[in-house]
Amino acid sequence: MKPNIRPFMPCSGWLPEYSRQLLLKDTIASASISALMIPQAMAYAMLAGLPPQLGLYACILPLLAYSFWGSSGALSIGPFAITSIMTAAALSQLFPLDSYSLDDRIVAAALLALLSGLLLITAGVLRLGFLTNFISLPVVSGFISASALIIAASQFSNIIGMPTVDSEDWPHSYELSQVLVTINPITLAVSGISLAGLILLPRLLKAGLPKIGVTSTTTATVAKCSPLVVLAIATGSSAYWDWHQLGLAVVGDIPSGLPDIRLPDWHHSDWSESLWSELLKSAALISIIGYISALSTAQLFAAKQRQRINPNREAVSLGAANLASSVSGAFPVAASLSRSAVAFNAGAATPAASAITAIAIALATCFLPPYFYHLPIASLAALILLTVTSLVDIDAMRRCWHYSRKDFAALAATFAITLAGSIEQGLITGILLSIGLHLYRSSHPHSAVMGLIPGTHHFRNIERHEVITDSGLIIYRIDASLYFANTAFLQDQANRLVARYPEAKHLLLVCSAINDIDASAMEGLITLNDQLYNAGIRLHLSEVKGPIMDRFQHSSLPHNLHGEIFLDTYDAWSKLTGRGNTH
Repeated sequence: MKPNIRPFMPCSGWLPEYSRQLLLKDTIASASISALMIPQAMAYAMLAGLPPQLGLYACILPLLAYSFWGSSGALSIGPFAITSIMTAAALSQLFPLDSYSLDDRIVAAALLALLSGLLLITAGVLRLGFLTNFISLPVVSGFISASALIIAASQFSNIIGMPTVDSEDWPHSYELSQVLVTINPITLAVSGISLAGLILLPRLLKAGLPKIGVTSTTTATVAKCSPLVVLAIATGSSAYWDWHQLGLAVVGDIPSGLPDIRLPDWHHSDWSESLWSELLKSAALISIIGYISALSTAQLFAAKQRQRINPNREAVSLGAANLASSVSGAFPVAASLSRSAVAFNAGAATPAASAITAIAIALATCFLPPYFYHLPIASLAALILLTVTSLVDIDAMRRCWHYSRKDFAALAATFAITLAGSIEQGLITGILLSIGLHLYRSSHPHSAVMGLIPGTHHFRNIERHEVITDSGLIIYRIDASLYFANTAFLQDQANRLVARYPEAKHLLLVCSAINDIDASAMEGLITLNDQLYNAGIRLHLSEVKGPIMDRFQHSSLPHNLHGEIFLDTYDAWSKLTGRGNTH
């Protein structure tokens, strides 16, 4: 029997069946992805406070690593707006430019990628991907929306031509008099025209291309790649009229060639132990957001293709991509929804599309940097602004407000703390709120006192239906599994019901919604059984599932239960009330 190498070489699942037709699809898709990824990568590198070439480096080996380990053909791994701003926030806080050099920041960014990669791989190997399920979507929405506003604010100086400030210092670094004096008219004009072009050109293409027979899928892909056209026009105009001499900031010299492959050189540094612990904390938070982004994006497109995504494998593949980014001297990477949408619409069929994209960007890194010299930073800032505006999800906030005020409170708190405090504080607050809400809800589950619907064998909530009850019997259903956190809730509710119905002689606990019970809850039931008996009430159980009955057999409850265990709630009603045929 041949050994199964697929867990160690995931690409072995699709590579043996790879055909020329699939290669053609992936090549066409990679051309579209590259056209969008090259300007985005440089923009996101500058968003992270790093040289633009590092954005290109963060695309090559990470894409190759994902093509080997990943399972989604559409997923586009590389620089991502949120992780870039989180990187910038961590670097500006831990490595201020007045105390550390840019080289120190570059090394620290590579270390963030290295630590993120190791954390993600460890989580994937230990199958800990499920832990991200405890971070609620409203919290993620609040965090991303606030982060988008921070990203937009961080580009303010590039839009008007002011000197740049660290992302942690906005908006306190700006004074109205300073803003008015330092506005550069050329920079402001270029950013405004670039923003208008980025907004209008896709709309013109979507309106015009179908009229000449272009399919809707191709139109959507071409429209999303239009930023490359806008940036090319801005670069050509800047070079022709030499706007750099008029104060327009440009990308400048970018070294040509591939990155040196080596681990980050931190051995010479005298960084303190506390600095390393802060780096590790930042890397953990970046890993969480990067993983949530990558997994949700991969699952979105997998569902459209009727495929299945393995969450733990995606954690390993994203970790491998971050390790690859680190040894390239770059910064943490994640999945971009916009680029992944382009890949999907362009027909990316397998992870080979990522490998082909990596080759295309490697060629661009070798031969195109001289043409990037006159690329206006204001145009890249306009591209960032347009990208992040879609991340502010007002509709999600509105839906959350109408659906659950508790969830909206968590969303609002995460949003406010991220905006007013820091990105890390906001994310930590969101995680704690998500876990807190989960614990509160599971410790205070829904429960109901039930009665018989006339003419049936069905029992429903007495507050929602017209039902028949009996003064001697309390029928109580708890809609959750029982564990240590909600055992006291069950006991407290039972005592309240005893006080509410003083004539009751029996309390029937309907167990139809109980799927699990731990040792603390079992002891709680035994204690409740004795407490009720001392109060003159017998505890009965009905509709106990097989696995729960198996647990009961390993406890003293079945032998010491003062009541009975009924197969059906109606059987219990019939015996305990003597009104089996009530209408």
